[in-house]
Amino acid sequence: MQMFLLVLFCSTGFAQTAKEFYNTGNEKLDHKKYKDAIKEYTKAIEEDQFFASAYYNRGLAKNNIKDYQGALADYTKSIELNPVNAMAYNNRGLIKKSLNDLVGAEADYSKAIELNPNLAPAYFNRGSVKVLEEHPELSCDDFKMALTLGQNKALEYISRYCN
Repeated sequence: MQMFLLVLFCSTGFAQTAKEFYNTGNEKLDHKKYKDAIKEYTKAIEEDQFFASAYYNRGLAKNNIKDYQGALADYTKSIELNPVNAMAYNNRGLIKKSLNDLVGAEADYSKAIELNPNLAPAYFNRGSVKVLEEHPELSCDDFKMALTLGQNKALEYISRYCN
């Protein structure tokens, strides 16, 4: 019986939890060690396949190494698990924009704004997509709202595209 408890302790006592892998991934992400962060988030996901934040942060890391398809898949899974994360929609919109899916990007930015009406980057990003879609006149309200919410970069776009 004592040997069984010792074996049980040894096999479980040192195993890392999904949260621990996630935290290690966050440290790697903070230090811009993106590939190492991806490995840690992957371990967290292997431990807990419903860990929405691990998918989200792995998407951030993949985006930083220009693995856009991987980032898109991770943001999509994060949204599936946590459909109220406005930043996941915003960031997925950025990926879709990079992949030239402007309609999809605009839809994601709109959903981010619906979930968080104070998310300045989503307004700015949606305005920039409208410019790319060759409808700069439709971007003005978004750029003005982004500026109101503190996205100072929007001022340059307002002076360029709005009367």
